[in-house]
Amino acid sequence: MKKYSIIVGLAGLMTMALSCKKYLDKTPADNYQITAANYLNTGTDYQTMEVSVYTPLQWLNQVVPIGDIASDNSVSGGESASDVLDLQQIDDYTLTPVNGTLANIWQYAYEGINRANYLTEYKLNNPSGHAVSFTGKEAMYGEIYFLRAYYYFTLVKMFGDVPLFTDRRLDISATGTIKRTPKATVYLAIENDLNAAINVLPTTQLQAGRATKYAAQSLLGKVYLYQQKYDSAATVLQSVINSNAFSLVSNFASIFLLSGENGPESVFEIQYSSNGANSYDGSSPVQGPGNYAVQQCGIRQLSASSPLMPYAPGWSTNLPTQDLANAYTAGDQRKAATCLDIAAYAAANPTWNIKYEVAPYKNTGLYNQKYQPYIGQNATSGGDPGLNWPNNFRTIRYADVLLMAAEALNKSSSPNDVLAQTYLNMVRRRAFQVSDASHDITATGAALYSAILNERRLELAMEGERFFDLVRTGQAASVIKGFKTGKNELFPIPDQEITVAGLTQNPGY
Repeated sequence: MKKYSIIVGLAGLMTMALSCKKYLDKTPADNYQITAANYLNTGTDYQTMEVSVYTPLQWLNQVVPIGDIASDNSVSGGESASDVLDLQQIDDYTLTPVNGTLANIWQYAYEGINRANYLTEYKLNNPSGHAVSFTGKEAMYGEIYFLRAYYYFTLVKMFGDVPLFTDRRLDISATGTIKRTPKATVYLAIENDLNAAINVLPTTQLQAGRATKYAAQSLLGKVYLYQQKYDSAATVLQSVINSNAFSLVSNFASIFLLSGENGPESVFEIQYSSNGANSYDGSSPVQGPGNYAVQQCGIRQLSASSPLMPYAPGWSTNLPTQDLANAYTAGDQRKAATCLDIAAYAAANPTWNIKYEVAPYKNTGLYNQKYQPYIGQNATSGGDPGLNWPNNFRTIRYADVLLMAAEALNKSSSPNDVLAQTYLNMVRRRAFQVSDASHDITATGAALYSAILNERRLELAMEGERFFDLVRTGQAASVIKGFKTGKNELFPIPDQEITVAGLTQNPGY
């Protein structure tokens, strides 16, 4: 979270044993003054520890580009055929279990779970056996439950059946004893955590980025949709809408500017900061407070003689496809806010002398406008500036809630297509900047369902939703080139988890 100190390195918070990382056989107190044995004595200890449970959210930033690269929305890009090989495997559907990006996602999500479980283990009594009471404790645990649910949802939607544990932390002694849990059981655990969070979380937080009741309800609605529990999804999502706590901003593009962070349609954002702490020091470049994915989608070898040029150069990955650009109809402001046509941009600003001499691999002519790096917004000292972008991920937006509710209402046991149309058309009217019905959808039934799913693509493009939407709605095989039914609905379990933990592999890998 932004501008928060984070305590890591506690004895109980070692990286998950499944990562095959070896640790020195030492007593933790040999190196650390703060250990599991003498921590969690005050409310401040608990609250500081809570912040560390948020931290792995930042490390999961590759889930967003994967959600589009694995679909028809974008391509891997990069410098050449030998660049960003992990993402190229995903793009080309040549995936193997040896993929560093997927292995990191697995490890980071379980790191978050382990940290959450550390706190839930000591909810009633601290490691010394004493109860610690403080104002806001129950609400704090609502955040912990939300975060654990988020980490498990990331895992189950990517890998299917995954090891489930909520009553303890895993350490090296668990190696070889862990089994995959059926995804239906994992989903039930996610639902239980989110319902527990909803019961105690406040509707607003003083600090941006902390989970609220509405964030938990919205995530629960999405979890229900993934399981086709449409009636339950409609109920919980409508409760968010009926709260009148959120609204659509008129200027779509403004959502993704720094000034648009945590705005009126923000339900939950993963917070990033530009504090200069991240660098290539042997650790993973994604493990920092800055948003690594922003550097990835920047324009390759961009330069300009004009000081008015807003964009900073980047690595040209996660490039929108022309198919995505062509999906927008005339007058839809979301096209320009999503797909940056760099040639057209340079032609429109000839006095800026914009140069981009090296075209990216798999060049589409387009760049991800939503998360472009802007000059002067990253760190200038203390680390690698390219790894320190402060752009938050807009993880759950109100428009997403409206479209999910529309889908649930359309597919529920007692469909309400009139209300589904209302929610859908709220999003469309903002997209076309109209207040009348000139762009409204009036279809019902299956045609309305198709329109809602198409609107999700247009509204949420380059935000990491497309692949998972195509899979959960059964459209992936007919839309994505190279997709194999019965295999590519899931990503492979990382090879190291098969080798070390003895987990079974997903079909086809």
